[in-house]
Parts: sequence; C-alpha cells; structure tokens
Amino acid sequence: MTPETEDALAQMIMAADGPLRIVGGGTRPVGHSMGAALSLAGMSGITLYEPGALTLVAKAGTPLAEIETRLAEENQRLAFEPMDHRALLGTTGEPTIGGMVAANVSGPRRIAVGACRDFMLGVRFVDGAGNIIKNGGRVMKNVTGYDLVKLLTGSYGTLGVLTEVALKVMPDVETQVTLVLQGLDDNRAVAAMAAAMSSPFEVTGAAHDPAAGRTMLRLEGFATSVAYRAQALLAVLAPFGTATVEDDPTTVTASWAAVRDVAGFADQPGDVWRLSVKPSDAPELVAKARARGVIYDWAGGLVWLICEGDLRARLGDFGGHATLIRGTADVPVFQPEPAPIAAMAAGLRAKFDPRGLFNPGIMG
Repeated sequence: MTPETEDALAQMIMAADGPLRIVGGGTRPVGHSMGAALSLAGMSGITLYEPGALTLVAKAGTPLAEIETRLAEENQRLAFEPMDHRALLGTTGEPTIGGMVAANVSGPRRIAVGACRDFMLGVRFVDGAGNIIKNGGRVMKNVTGYDLVKLLTGSYGTLGVLTEVALKVMPDVETQVTLVLQGLDDNRAVAAMAAAMSSPFEVTGAAHDPAAGRTMLRLEGFATSVAYRAQALLAVLAPFGTATVEDDPTTVTASWAAVRDVAGFADQPGDVWRLSVKPSDAPELVAKARARGVIYDWAGGLVWLICEGDLRARLGDFGGHATLIRGTADVPVFQPEPAPIAAMAAGLRAKFDPRGLFNPGIMG
C-alpha cells in the first residue's frame, strides 16, 4: 500500500483488517517486521520553506537528502545531525524525514543543541481510527493541552502514521575543527570529555574510539571564535595529554560522519547495542559488557557495543537503556519499561490505535 494523499491513507487505515508495518525509506528496520507494508513514499515533497524564519515543512515520505540539499542552498542545516543507518544495518533505500522523526534520530551534536524532538514544531498524522490530526504549528510556542508533536517524535509509528512534519532549522557554520587526544583509556577519555563539556568553549561533539585510541572534541562557528576556543580548550585538555588540532574541512567532516553513522561497526559481524547511560558510569558498564567493539559518543552518554547475547542480563540493574539495534538476540528491542510507565504507554497506544494496527510488538 502506497497512498499519495492523507485522505487515501485514512481510508486504507479504516479498511485495514490486520497489522500494518509502517515504512518510510526502509533504512531503519526495528524489531521483527509484522503486517502488510504501508509505505509513505508516495507522500513526498517540501511544502513550505522559509529560510528567514528558520522553518521547514515537508511531507513524511520526503527523502532526507532532498531536505539537506535544499537547506544547504540557503547555508542552513538540521542542527541535530541525524544518523544514516544504512551502512550499519546493511540496508538500502533513502532515509526519509518522517522516518527520522518517528525514530527521533539524532547524531553527535545532540549534546550541544538537543535531539530531533527539540526542533519539532508541528505534525500531521492519521491515527488508528483513520482520523487526520494536526498538532503544533510553524513557530516555537508554549504548549497547552497534549503536546502530540513531542509524543509522536520517537514513537516508531506505534501511535499514528506521520504525514507531514514541521521543523526548526539552523544556520550552517563557517568552520569546524577537531581536537584529538591519543592513547587514553576509557576512564581518562570520559574524564577528558567531561572537562571539555563543562568548559565555556561550546563543544559540539565529544567521542572516543578505544580501538583507534582517539578521543575527539569538536568546535564549530565563526573562524576567529573557533581559533580562540581551540587554543583555550587545549589548555583545559593539557592534564590529559597533548591534543592536536585537525582543521582540514574534509577530514573533520568525514571523521564526525563516521562517528554519527557508527561506521567502524559497519563491516563487523555481531549484535550491535546502543547504550544510553550517565557518562561517568559508561566505562564500568563497558567492562561488564565484554564487548568486541566499543565507540563512545555524547561524551560517554551514548555507547555503541558489539557483543553477543543478552546485554541487559550481563549488565544487571543499571541506570540507563540498552537498545538492540542490529542482531538476532531473542530479547525485546527496547529496554523493558517499569510497570507504571509501561501501563501509561499501553494506555496511550490503546487511545491512538485501539485496534493495534501500527507496528505491533515493537515497543511493548
């Protein structure tokens, strides 16, 4: 099923007699696919773009590459740096703006500017009864009543089928550099990243690759400001070793794209887990995981791991979430929720999708 209008989509949902598997570009499959495929590919196109207002509205099936190309023409960007999962998951197709929003996909810059959810202005979607619903608008404002924009972002299509999204975009930067420390163990690397993040020098990326022995800190902005902040940050990092400054634009861009897309795991076999934790807890949890591959992002708040079996059982009770991104382990994709939250989530799904049509089984 590939509807081309909201009305056609609503009719398909009302007529559905079984589960529906919501598909954007097909680049981020989550869990075990169930039901008939309902593709949003036919609902594509930028419907409004106002560079002066930093606002973009697009239909859910619009390829993300089309969005980014249009923004680049006005020297603007999606500040939250959405990840491209294709290499990691071995998928093809084109990531879509709707899929990005449905999964709240965000990259290394999240630690500085926030997630995809924080840039959402409005949504249009069709619920499980076939109702077309609009929430939010085209400007940031205080919310009264239910904030369905935030609720739908990251819901993985379990509450409704997104048809259109409105986002705040941001100006691109003049220059960026990476400060690199070599040879730190995980504890020292996390401490160095914490020192950088707590400095006033506006770090927009903090990652550590134990296999490569590289700890990376990114600075962005006007050239004179970046040059000043880089020198000041070198002094902050001095207790951890002598950092070097990488300032070749191609190298810097490629390095952070590799962090964003977890490129180091793309050709490696095994289950891939995404661990969200307090940064200071990360090294101890990584040691417990006995992983074959590790990449730290978000200053240690996000850890990518290659390890087999049930990672959650191995870690025990910990303050965070472990999500199975790629693999065959017979465990829930998402961290099981505490009973009160699980009951609330089930109640929401029952209200928005009373027949249980949308992506059943993915989130509980």
